[in-house]
Amino acid sequence: MNKKLGLRCLNNAPLLLFATVFLLLGLASDRFLDWQNLLNIGVQSSSTAIVAIGMTFVLLTAGVDLSVGGVMFVAVAVAGKMIYSGQPLWLSFLAALVVGIIAGVINAFFVTRMKIAAFVVTLAMLFFARGFGLWFTQTRAMNMPDKVTAIGTSSVLGIPIPLLVLAVVCIAAHLTLSRTPFGRQIYAVGNNSDHARKAGISVTRNLFIVYVICGACAALAGLLALTQTGAVSPSFGENKEFSAIAAAVLGGTSLFGGRGKILPGTLFGAVLIQTVENGLVILNANPYLYPIITSLIIFFAILLDSIRSRALESFHRRPIRPTDFQTNP
Repeated sequence: MNKKLGLRCLNNAPLLLFATVFLLLGLASDRFLDWQNLLNIGVQSSSTAIVAIGMTFVLLTAGVDLSVGGVMFVAVAVAGKMIYSGQPLWLSFLAALVVGIIAGVINAFFVTRMKIAAFVVTLAMLFFARGFGLWFTQTRAMNMPDKVTAIGTSSVLGIPIPLLVLAVVCIAAHLTLSRTPFGRQIYAVGNNSDHARKAGISVTRNLFIVYVICGACAALAGLLALTQTGAVSPSFGENKEFSAIAAAVLGGTSLFGGRGKILPGTLFGAVLIQTVENGLVILNANPYLYPIITSLIIFFAILLDSIRSRALESFHRRPIRPTDFQTNP
């Protein structure tokens, strides 16, 4: 009974932590509980949440994608250049999504066909994308016209567009993982790829698709961030890969694959990270503390996943009784 209670607390740790942080920040500052501030937290977390959703697909297969920050940068750099050259907004945004998909395809090719470790492939893609983006923009910031930022500040039926986009992506990803054969296959691959292959599941195809999904989510997250910041800077998307991993793991996704969910898991993780950052700003905390707090969140997320994995393994382990070794004379 105690084990079940402890396991339940571990599985609901993101929700408990979110409630604790929310309560403490609410007590520390009245401005935190202001409706407009809470809405801002949701809008500002939309970009991190979407890239974390893509990361969740990859983590479920026991992989990782460290390139998402660089992909975000190069995708919006391409979109920004096209907008400056007078291309239609829809075409520029579409080009950014294509860039994200291409990056995902390249990652997937080397991981699935060349059998190179995902950590190595995506780390190389991170540096390549960042370098290519800096060369492409000549390390110059590009301020976007008002029509771009208008998207980030507009609402439909009183709901900000970034939140609507996030809702669509969340629901689509949740239904894909929970209601489709593809989703069940992803969990099977993450639990044990050899058993999944013996069961007739195409491990290569599923791995290929999840990296493409992650690349597309990174590009979409970059576009959402662009509509809010209104500029493409040389530091755009930096360290987003760590925030995405932390958000997914805080939401219950295992680094070892086979366990995790989008709702409320990854979404809660992303909102939690943004809530902490927002609280630090409201409390006028020292800006030098921000990366320290972020690093602690990442460490806590990894520690929590390790504890949760050991607890699950212990809970499902069959106790050995002396009678198990008794044989008939």
